[in-house]
Amino acid sequence: MICVTGSSGTLGSEVIRQLSAGKISYRGAFFSEQKAEKARLKGIEAVTIDYNRPETLVPAFQDCEKLFLLGPNTPDQARLELNAVEAAKAANVRHIVKQSVMGAPAQSFSLAKVHYPVEVAVKESGIAWTFLRPNSFMQNLVTYMGETIRAEDTFYSASSTADISHVDIRDVAAVALKALTETGHEGMAYTLTGPEAWTYDQVSEELTKVLGRRIRHMNLSPSDYKDGMLAQGMPEEIADRMLDLERYFRQGHASHITRDIEQVTGQKARQYADYIRQTADSGIWGE
Repeated sequence: MICVTGSSGTLGSEVIRQLSAGKISYRGAFFSEQKAEKARLKGIEAVTIDYNRPETLVPAFQDCEKLFLLGPNTPDQARLELNAVEAAKAANVRHIVKQSVMGAPAQSFSLAKVHYPVEVAVKESGIAWTFLRPNSFMQNLVTYMGETIRAEDTFYSASSTADISHVDIRDVAAVALKALTETGHEGMAYTLTGPEAWTYDQVSEELTKVLGRRIRHMNLSPSDYKDGMLAQGMPEEIADRMLDLERYFRQGHASHITRDIEQVTGQKARQYADYIRQTADSGIWGE
């Protein structure tokens, strides 16, 4: 049995979709009973977990040989994931596939400092492991920038002219699927990127071409960008984390390209232009 945490999130839900498509048995772990019940109505084996209550984690992980580990994006994410690692040990989980972040071992930006201590704990647990270290998701264009694109034909960043090798979550999930269902991925850390590195100005140009209306990218100062995140209700610690990620981008650390996706799945990584066309076809950007 495979247990998938973060089952209702952007990546976790895609992992579940691909497991379902492959008719592979799994258990979805959700953070709310409402979401778990909705999954059950679809025929999914679903449990509710609370990372702050380890007593909910061990039963959720029981009888699962493999665990896909992805905690919530909260200020205490590392502590919550460490709780999950301890619960996995208690439940005799044999293999943890953890979503981490590109560049985690260097710990040169805030998200890396969140994920790398958990990687270390997984290694020290004695449980077999696979680490997925993706670059920024293409889907963040919709998740974090979609509202202003629809309302203002504009999206914002503090990345200046940084080249970023964004990756499609469908490719990240495909690598997760391989690690969860096949042998040979134990002890491997995969850095997952798209096949090219784009600036946000290039993204705006592609959006303009595909949508047939001018879509602008506005580069903000770090302070203005933070003010915008706080105005949207983002907790300050998370805003600072995102701001530090933008600094990491500006310094050129997110531009390199790997072939790990192709080597693991046998399929080339999806291109950003194709992702943009697919979102346009879905009607998500409005008229």
